[in-house]
Amino acid sequence: MAPSASPGIPMRAHSGATYRFDPGALCLELLTTGGPGEFRRYEVLHAPGDLAAWAGRSRLTPTPDLEVSDAEVADARRLRDALFRATTARALDETSDPADLDAINEAAARPPLVPSVGPDGARRWAGAADGTGLLSTVARDGVDLLTGPFAHRIRRCASDDCYLIYVDTSRPGRRRWCSMEHCGNLHKVRTLRARRADEG
Repeated sequence: MAPSASPGIPMRAHSGATYRFDPGALCLELLTTGGPGEFRRYEVLHAPGDLAAWAGRSRLTPTPDLEVSDAEVADARRLRDALFRATTARALDETSDPADLDAINEAAARPPLVPSVGPDGARRWAGAADGTGLLSTVARDGVDLLTGPFAHRIRRCASDDCYLIYVDTSRPGRRRWCSMEHCGNLHKVRTLRARRADEG
């Protein structure tokens, strides 16, 4: 998986509150841009600049200077939806749709972004960076996640009304929430109110 340089993706709750969500993998960060079916209403990938902006928020280091086409934005939505369904199936211990795995593999088969060391010793990207290379990098991260040692740690947030997917990389493997700052805190508040109501 791609190296982490970000504490997470900035998110906004229905209440308007902001928090950070660290899904633990680059491919899962893409899932915060929308999704299939009922999640289409959260779509943010409409134009080339939207995909470039997502890359800037992601854990890719440094942010690639991307040239993205409209067709690559459509490809990004297709890959994201396939990753959404495949990782959700894994989290629920269900079988992934072969068509989704085909879409991930097809994207992963294309040339990825290529990291290199600059004259100053800093990491950079070699050659031109386009949307196809970005999506290949994301898809390869998805392949690594789905086939790697943390595949059994792919989880969906335990909140009844949250569908965010993350990989639990904690040592004990007991992470339940997308973010303790958001869903974890809401659960604590609800539990406390229920306890007080019972005691009252």
